Amino acid sequence: MSATQATASVSMTALRPIDKEGLSALAEKGKANPGNVVTLKATTICEGQFRNLTYVRNLEAHVIDEPPHLLGEDTAPNPSEATLASLGACLSVGMHANATARGITLTRLELELEGDINVTAVWGVGDVDPAKKLGFTDVRVKVHLEGDASREELEDLVAHANDWSPVANTLRNPVGVTVDLA
Repeated sequence: MSATQATASVSMTALRPIDKEGLSALAEKGKANPGNVVTLKATTICEGQFRNLTYVRNLEAHVIDEPPHLLGEDTAPNPSEATLASLGACLSVGMHANATARGITLTRLELELEGDINVTAVWGVGDVDPAKKLGFTDVRVKVHLEGDASREELEDLVAHANDWSPVANTLRNPVGVTVDLA
């Protein structure tokens, strides 16, 4: 079943709700300590070829691989596709949380993402022209959002979630990254 088919089958009923009291408590906690920063952790282990297992908290491994045209086994999304998935999930969480906070009941929340990326550097063994822009040059997100609100309210919800998305802002803003041999 495709994502569109799955969405169409539940589009007439409300999405599984968020605990509004819990959401309010989280919001108040954030307002009470606006400088709070947490450190998220993950461990990635290469199984071989380009298949990697990433462990977060005590969850099952999150698999990342490459497609055959990039010499992978095609068993999972590649790192760049996982980035798009993370962005989509982050925006979705923000839209659903803010809809709940605003008293909007959503019946459909689906995001289509695509990003343009130059892969000719081949992880640093291909075209390594120093002028080459690495990473996504453009990312586009199309949001299909339905609920008991006007189009203007839904547009504001999308814009607000975009403005406050940690993943969207990580992609937009410079981030200090260090990679050292342990």
